[in-house]
Amino acid sequence: MRYTAVMAHEHEALLTKFYAAFSRRDGESMGACYAGDASFSDPVFVSLDAKEVRGMWRMLCEQGKDLKVEASNMTADAIAGSAHWEAYYTFSATGKSVHNIIDAKFKFRDGLIVEHIDSFDFWRWSRMALGVPGVLLGWTPLIRNKVRSTARGRLEAYLKKHPG
Repeated sequence: MRYTAVMAHEHEALLTKFYAAFSRRDGESMGACYAGDASFSDPVFVSLDAKEVRGMWRMLCEQGKDLKVEASNMTADAIAGSAHWEAYYTFSATGKSVHNIIDAKFKFRDGLIVEHIDSFDFWRWSRMALGVPGVLLGWTPLIRNKVRSTARGRLEAYLKKHPG
């Protein structure tokens, strides 16, 4: 993969722009930060391509009526970057309050995000989002796979209605 040298502050500015758009729940502006062949993955949304990740952010921003995002520790160089962010929201499936703590890793090319990987403690998230089932089974592949399947289905349905 070819990486074009871009000054570190440009990628830090890109991350600042990305998380500022997220704080405004502006999924379109977030999507514009990704390259055409970008990829995204986290414990729930696994192996998304550029079209899917743009749709995911639009969907989450539109549906997250009480979503609050706080980003910090954004650093970047010509090739890679990272950020820490925290999300506060109501999980729509259960109505439970969630405070998710996420660490993000990025790779850049030509001034855009080409790879984005978010990491968080799935069991911690599932205990907040799912309540008792998350407490009892959130650490198991059964719950993780069910959450992934449901999230993938919601994203596919959203992309059919909003191809973007």
